[in-house]
Amino acid sequence: MELRTLRAFVEVVRRGGFSKAGKVVLATQSTISKAVRQLEEEVGVPLLDRIGHRSKLTTAGEIVYRRAVKILLERDDLISELDELRGLKCRVLKLGLPPIGSGILFAKLFAIYRKRYPGVDIRLVECGCERLEEVMLSGEIELAASLLPELESFEWQDVKREPLTVLLPIGHKLSQCRSVELPALRELPLILFDTGFALNRAILDACRRHSFEPRIAARSSQIDFIVELAAAGMGAAFLPRMIAEQRKHLPIAQVPLDEAGTDWHIAMIWRRGAYLSHAARAWLDLVACTRGENHSGED
Repeated sequence: MELRTLRAFVEVVRRGGFSKAGKVVLATQSTISKAVRQLEEEVGVPLLDRIGHRSKLTTAGEIVYRRAVKILLERDDLISELDELRGLKCRVLKLGLPPIGSGILFAKLFAIYRKRYPGVDIRLVECGCERLEEVMLSGEIELAASLLPELESFEWQDVKREPLTVLLPIGHKLSQCRSVELPALRELPLILFDTGFALNRAILDACRRHSFEPRIAARSSQIDFIVELAAAGMGAAFLPRMIAEQRKHLPIAQVPLDEAGTDWHIAMIWRRGAYLSHAARAWLDLVACTRGENHSGED
């Protein structure tokens, strides 16, 4: 079993087709197709169920894909570690940041890092935390800021913990409360972030702990749009306290959420056991050194 055939197969699955995979690995579509067939002959079972111009993984294909990704990641880690040992230091930082909170937490750090390490090419990926975790496990990024994930697959370094604030239209019966428990919002529609944002998971899991499934009024990836929807009376929205406090000038009520297990706990994460380049370790060191200097609120 050769690495080239494993990589061809993995890219076919990732890119959703043979021609797109060929562009990634700089090979013709026929070469990619031949490599996948060779892999199928080696394992003795079909890996892709070909339906017209589309393909989907068979049960065996899912197993091979999962193992192949790990093998290729180990190979990449090995090459990176040996390159740095030989003095060919990594000049790229592949970093993932979520839309929620990155401006407050990382904009200044980004500028400091750029000034200290001008030769490092920072390749930034921006999406929700759940998607960032997927991208990291595929090896496309080295580090990501994410809500604290399941620790089985990741190692992590703490950045910030903040309670959530409920956003309500001014004049709502709960808007004058000192705090709000989640069951009090049972009859109120919720405004959530788009699919892929881990903050949704914390809210929905808490609702289920209280034995109710909330009505979803709207979803968006834009913080300010979510705030405006809540102000317009569409429902209740949720933001980490420090982000909500930046919007105190807006006509909206902000009430602390009194609900265990819903804190916004952001951390830098990386694949468990992965080799971290000097560029990545320098970023983690900078985050650790500045933690608490530029942030408000309790950890």
